Amino acid sequence: MKKIVCSFSLLAFSISMQAQDNLVNSLKANASDSSKAKFKFTEVINLENSPVKNQGSSGTCWSYSGNSFLESEMMKSGKEFVDISEIYTARCAYIERAKNYVRMHGNIGWGDGAELHDVVSIYKKYGAVPYEVYTGLNYGTPKNKFGEMQAALEGFLKGIVENKNGRLTKNWLPAFTAALDSYLGQVPQSFTWKGKKYTPQSFADEVVGVDADNYMEFSSFTYAPFYEPTLLMVPDNWSLQSVYNLPLNEMTDMVDNALDKGYTVAWATDVSEKYFSWKNGVAIVPEKELEDMNADELKTMFDGPKTERTITPDTREDAFDNYTTTDDHGMHIVGLATDQNGKEYYMVKNSWGDANDYKGYLYVSKAFFKYKTTAVLVNKKAISATTMRQLK
Repeated sequence: MKKIVCSFSLLAFSISMQAQDNLVNSLKANASDSSKAKFKFTEVINLENSPVKNQGSSGTCWSYSGNSFLESEMMKSGKEFVDISEIYTARCAYIERAKNYVRMHGNIGWGDGAELHDVVSIYKKYGAVPYEVYTGLNYGTPKNKFGEMQAALEGFLKGIVENKNGRLTKNWLPAFTAALDSYLGQVPQSFTWKGKKYTPQSFADEVVGVDADNYMEFSSFTYAPFYEPTLLMVPDNWSLQSVYNLPLNEMTDMVDNALDKGYTVAWATDVSEKYFSWKNGVAIVPEKELEDMNADELKTMFDGPKTERTITPDTREDAFDNYTTTDDHGMHIVGLATDQNGKEYYMVKNSWGDANDYKGYLYVSKAFFKYKTTAVLVNKKAISATTMRQLK
C-alpha cells in the first residue's frame, strides 16, 4: 500500500514539474520577442574572435570552445586567423580516452564530452590541422551527427573490457582507430595548405604557433585547499587532470583581469537551468527559485535587468553537491558589457550556430558565472602576479 501511495505521489510531482516546465518554456518563447529590446547592452571590451560555428548533434562543445580560444590566442599574438579542425582534436581525444577506458577496465565514462584542458593536451601531443583538411564529415551529413558512431564505439570498448579470453591483444586499438576512420575519415600524415606541405605537428608549430605550456585551468571549490591543484571531479574529466583551486571572487577577478589585458577565456559551465536562455541570449540568476515564482514573475524573467541572487561559495558548492550544477557545456568568453543599469555581463561566444537574438553570442551575468562555472582556461600572462605567487 505504501508503494502505491508513493507511486501516486511521484506521478503527481512529475506532472507538476512537467507543467511548470511547459509554462516556463511557453513564457520564455513569448518573452523572446521583447527580451532583446528591454536589455540595453553596451560593449566595454570586445576581443577579436573567429566566426561562430555549429557543433551539430555532437557533444564536442569543449573542442569548439577550446579551439575558438586557441584561434583568439593566435590573433592576440598577431597571427592570421586559421580555422582549426575541431573534429581532428575530438578524434585524437577519443583515441586517448579509449586507452584510459580500457586501462580502467571500463570504470570511467565514455562519450563525446571532455574538458578544456584536453584541447591543449591534444594540441601538444597530436598537433592541429585546418578545418578544410579534416572536416570529420565522412558519413554524408552536412553537420556533425555522432549518435550512431558513439554507440558503436562504446559497444566496441565494452566488448573489449568484457573479453572472456583473458589477456588482451594489441589489436583492439588499431580496430578502434579503423572505426573512427570509417565515421570521421582518415587523418592525412601530411597535407598541403597554402602551397606548403605540413604534418599536423608542423602545422601546429609553424602556423598556429601557440605554446601549449602557456595555459592553466582553474575552478573554485570549498572542499579543497585554495591555490593548490585539485582533481576536477566531473564525469567527462576522463584524463583525470587537476585544476588550480581559487576563492570564488578571485576566480571572477582573474577573468576580468584577463579581458582587461586583451586575453579571452575558455569557459566550462552548466547550461541546464531555465534561466540560461539561448534564444534570448541571456543567462542570469533570478532572486527566487523557479518553483517559488508566480506566473507573472516567470513571464517577465527575461524582460529586462532584474535583481539577482547573491552567490556565495556555499551556494555554489551546494549546487555541485546536489547535482543542480553539472558539467554541461563549453563556451568562449570574448568580452565584457554592461546593461542599462551598469551591471556587468560577460560576452560569450557559443557553438550552436547563429540562430539566437545575438547571432551566436550571449550575455552572461557575473552571478551566473559564479554560480555555474565548472572551470576556466586562461593564458598564464593573463593571471595577476599576486595570484601566481600564491599558487602551489
